[in-house]
Amino acid sequence: MVLARKITLYVVVVFVLYTIINFPQRAADFVQVGFEGVSSAAQGVGDFMAQLIQ
Repeated sequence: MVLARKITLYVVVVFVLYTIINFPQRAADFVQVGFEGVSSAAQGVGDFMAQLIQ
C-alpha cells in the first residue's frame, strides 16, 4: 500500500512537471483557475460570516 502511494505520487509529480515544461500557458491557466476557486470560496465564507454577525 505504501509503495502504491509512492508510485502514484511520483507519477503525479512527473505529470505536473511535464505539463509545466511543455505547456506553460496551459499550466498557468490551471493555476489561475485554482486560485480563482480558492478566492471565491474564501469570499463565500466571508459573506457567510458577515451574514451571521448582522
